[in-house]
Amino acid sequence: MVKPGYNTNGLTHHRLDEALELVAEAGFRAVALTLDVPHLDPLRAGPGETARAARLLESLGLETVVETGGRFLLDPRRKHRPNLLEKDPLERKKRFDLLVRCLSIARDLGARVLSLWSGTVPEGVSWEAAWKRLQEGLDRLVEEARKKGIALALEPEPGHLVERVAHWRALIREMGPSGPGLCLDVGHLWVLGEGPPGEVLLEGEWPRLLQVHLDDALPGRHEHLEPGRGVVDFSMVFRDLAAGGYEGPACWELSRSSHRAPQALREAWEVTKVLTKH
Repeated sequence: MVKPGYNTNGLTHHRLDEALELVAEAGFRAVALTLDVPHLDPLRAGPGETARAARLLESLGLETVVETGGRFLLDPRRKHRPNLLEKDPLERKKRFDLLVRCLSIARDLGARVLSLWSGTVPEGVSWEAAWKRLQEGLDRLVEEARKKGIALALEPEPGHLVERVAHWRALIREMGPSGPGLCLDVGHLWVLGEGPPGEVLLEGEWPRLLQVHLDDALPGRHEHLEPGRGVVDFSMVFRDLAAGGYEGPACWELSRSSHRAPQALREAWEVTKVLTKH
């Protein structure tokens, strides 16, 4: 059965301990912990802070997956930059080193999965060059993840080099079994008109699905909406996940709802209870 959860990027006005307690109190069994400025900043958090978070996660009974989608961690003026596709190798190294640091934190938190995205293609970089750099970076990251006992999950993201599930599929075809698993954002499927998970994922791909993000959406608009404010058929989504045998975390990613986080979290749980028959 799917493990329902909530992403801490929807609780950015709360301290991490408060955010985790709210997630658990609502009834969720999992948390997607976005390593970012307000919550375990991966560039500043020390071992003591990470250890305290690990103890709290264990005491709350929350299964943890680690997210690396912090917007301005590496550059206060450029969202999600630099990335693994940059022309400058030193810029690529900044992103790689950050992801390795996040892998270490994930290990120390007891997480089994870390999700990441490809990034957008920088100006002046060809698609072919970006694709090659992504593969090179992922090859090295997969090895680092293996050493730490963490599985990598790549999330197709609107506007990024890997934008659709088909792009992840093409990447895996070239990288083979060592390539990253899939982090599937169901809202993105409706934004891009790909269809529900049961239509998008091939039968043999379900075992590679490692993390699911839940958010409502409208066609052509990449906005993470609270359930009921878009067109996503969540009943179909959960039926598809069950039919595909997915039993991992499915976490609401309501990053635009931090200003009303307690209410958004409770309302998401009420929807989740119905979908999972809790």
